[in-house]
Amino acid sequence: MRIIGGSRRGLKLAEVGEGDVAAHLRPTSDRVREAIFNLLINAHGNPVAGARVLDLFAGTGALGLEALSRGAAEVTFVDDGAKALALLKSNIAKMKAEGEARILRQDATRLGPNAGPGFGLAFLDPPYGKGLGERALAAAARGGWLAPGAVVVWEEGTAPSVPEGFALADQRKYGDTIVTLVRAPE
Repeated sequence: MRIIGGSRRGLKLAEVGEGDVAAHLRPTSDRVREAIFNLLINAHGNPVAGARVLDLFAGTGALGLEALSRGAAEVTFVDDGAKALALLKSNIAKMKAEGEARILRQDATRLGPNAGPGFGLAFLDPPYGKGLGERALAAAARGGWLAPGAVVVWEEGTAPSVPEGFALADQRKYGDTIVTLVRAPE
């Protein structure tokens, strides 16, 4: 696993092999990450540049770190798994991104109120097929974690149901992954 583009292109991240089933780690492949960022930058007005990013079910942090490499201002990573948090801390250190990264050890489906401004870009990569994406997105919206009109990049094994109030912006299939882009209510 490596950073695909931007200022830290080519940086090798901590390996987790094919994933860690017990820890529910299933890192987004380099190919899918590249497709996601090409889609965001070329077809959706580049919501990455200068963005405050929320990475829910962050795992290794590859999506949020890729966003930092491509010009995001800061990333808040949310995960509650011990193995994921250890890999995340290692990857942030490898990228020398401690000043732009914040880690919250928290269940993404139980986000409380956000104390700061909402995030303009969010990544949502829950364990597939458990309905956790819907619950996390509802918690983020309810707690004020998303800025009006925020872009949410949601990875699942099947097409998710877009929650009421959110608008479907795009949907693409990459192997066994379906990437759905939704916009938060204005």
